[in-house]
Amino acid sequence: MKKLLISTFLLTYIALPLLFAKDTPQKNDLPKVLIIGDSISIGYTPHVAKILKSKAVVTHHRGNAGHTGMGLKNLDKWIGDTRWDIIHFNWGLWDLCYRHPKSKVQGNRDKVNGKITHTLEQYEANLDQLVVRLKKTNAKLIWAHTTVVPEGEAGRIVGDDRKYNAVATKIMKKHRVPINDLHTLSKSFPANHFKKPGDVHYTVDGYKKLAKQVAGTLSAE
Repeated sequence: MKKLLISTFLLTYIALPLLFAKDTPQKNDLPKVLIIGDSISIGYTPHVAKILKSKAVVTHHRGNAGHTGMGLKNLDKWIGDTRWDIIHFNWGLWDLCYRHPKSKVQGNRDKVNGKITHTLEQYEANLDQLVVRLKKTNAKLIWAHTTVVPEGEAGRIVGDDRKYNAVATKIMKKHRVPINDLHTLSKSFPANHFKKPGDVHYTVDGYKKLAKQVAGTLSAE
C-alpha cells in the first residue's frame, strides 16, 4: 500500500507540470518579431517587448540601422537564420539628414552647409530594394513611417519627414506592405515628450507612447 501511494505521488508530481505546460505558451512557441530601425526604434523596442512579453518574442537587430545604404549592406546579417514571423522596419531620419565633415554638432549635422545623405530618388530606389529583400523572408512586413522632425533640428529640415514618408508610402503600396504611422503620432507629442528642443529623440514617456502603437499594430497581425 505504501509503495502504491509513493508511485501515485510521483506520477502526479511529474504529470501536473506537463498538464499545465500545455496551457502556458513557451517562449519558443511564441511568434518571433524583428524590429529594424534607427535609435528611435532602439528606444521603443524594450517597451514593446514588455507589452507583448506573453504574446511574442520581440528582438531588435544589433546596433543602429542608420540610413538605407547601411540597410542594403547589413540586412542579410540582421535577418540572420531566424525564421521571423513579423518584421517591423524603418529608415528615413538618417537618409534625410544633412552632414558636413567640419560640423562640430553631434553626428556632423549641418543643414546649412552640409550634404544630404540620400536624395528622395536615392531613398526610393534603396527602399524598394530593401523591401524586395525583406519579402524573401516570408515574414509579415510592417513599415513604420519616419517620426517627426522638430523645429530647430541641426541637420534636418522640417517638412522633409513628410516628403520621405510620401515616397515610402508609394513603395509600400507597390509591395502591399501595411504602414504603422508613427509620424502622425509623434507629431502630436507635447514638448515634454522630446528629449530636448530640436531633438528627434524622446523621453521615456514618448518612447512608451510609440511602443504602445507599435505593440498594437503587431498584435493586430
